[in-house]
Amino acid sequence: MTIATSSLVFQLSGTCNNYPWGKKGTQSLAARLCANTLGDKFEIDDDQFYSEMWFGDYPKFPARVLETGELLKDVLDRNKEKLLGKKVIENLDGQLPFLPKILSINKALPLQLHPKKELATKLHAENPEDFSDPNHKPEIAVALTKFELFSGFKPLPELESLFTLPPLTQFLPASTTTWTPTTLRETTRTILKSPPATIHQALTALSHLPASAFPKSAAHIPSLLPRLAAQHGLSDPAVLVALACTNFLVLGPGDAVFVPAGGVHAYLSGDIVECMARSDNVLNAGLCAAEERHDADVFADAMVTGYGEVAEDVRLWSGDSARSRSGMTVVYSPPMGEFDMLRAELGVGDGDEIVASEGPGVLIVTKGSGIMKADGRQFDLSEGFIFFVAPGVKLVWETVNGMEIHMAYV
Repeated sequence: MTIATSSLVFQLSGTCNNYPWGKKGTQSLAARLCANTLGDKFEIDDDQFYSEMWFGDYPKFPARVLETGELLKDVLDRNKEKLLGKKVIENLDGQLPFLPKILSINKALPLQLHPKKELATKLHAENPEDFSDPNHKPEIAVALTKFELFSGFKPLPELESLFTLPPLTQFLPASTTTWTPTTLRETTRTILKSPPATIHQALTALSHLPASAFPKSAAHIPSLLPRLAAQHGLSDPAVLVALACTNFLVLGPGDAVFVPAGGVHAYLSGDIVECMARSDNVLNAGLCAAEERHDADVFADAMVTGYGEVAEDVRLWSGDSARSRSGMTVVYSPPMGEFDMLRAELGVGDGDEIVASEGPGVLIVTKGSGIMKADGRQFDLSEGFIFFVAPGVKLVWETVNGMEIHMAYV
């Protein structure tokens, strides 16, 4: 069975995965949303971890047309002109250029970065099994609940102050007087390449310092160190890099961050909508098993050291969307060409009309219920429902009791 070629709007199902950093059973929003879309085709096991629901056309965990079971990619490939549009065909490789996900996080993800396009192309050519595409992967994360994360490096003056603490001075380049981006890169490299015993000694010594010993910008270290140590041990070098070198943020629903290619980050807890350029390339430094870590020199060389020098610049602020007729839908516009993201937060009895876009979109209902009028039809909307929307299609969203929608689009 195939979907009608005339359909410009159709419902999708996502694919849920089971990485151990996810939340268990029904505690996982990713699992609950997936179950709401798939019904009795997806049964949540309370002893299983559910980490992510993907709903793009990337082959690893692909979305399918709900009605027919067809892969979204196959449907798009059959009718690129109508479903993807001229802009995507001519400028964005003729495929859905973004990959949306829901993440439910209970344990710190690896400290990681996504290589820039030039490095991604090289790594893919050398090791296509580990680096499955030649693309870069800048991304945004929009919080659905309280969201804790490390993202970007602390400002250099703050690092200079923190690294006067005796447990940390051993990692500085020789004859360091003033911190520069090179100091940051080489200090990080040294930590990542240090023997496990050295890391264990440094983290143990940090844990014995009084809270008053830490500068204000590092006040989170005494409380987070035992938590990360419980999850990943005291010999993982990324525990030290994350705590000492990166910004720690706590976001609330609707708050967002942008992570550029090369930006060092680790998500710690919470539920988020994540969207990225169409790629699955990642370099891990730690907060994971030793065999999952990549070469420390490759990681250190690929880092963007300027990302996060002003901690608030890590945040991605929403703004008024020109596509929203009522003003109830805001837009997150990351500095990249693949996508923007809309967020509609509709109260009791509210509605909004969304002006058509020149590129395709994928939306998910993250809270509540309502209806959508599009392409001459009316669709029921409920938590977990996912829809593909072709270019040039106007949308009308209406709700009786309230509804929240996130939509990535070109």
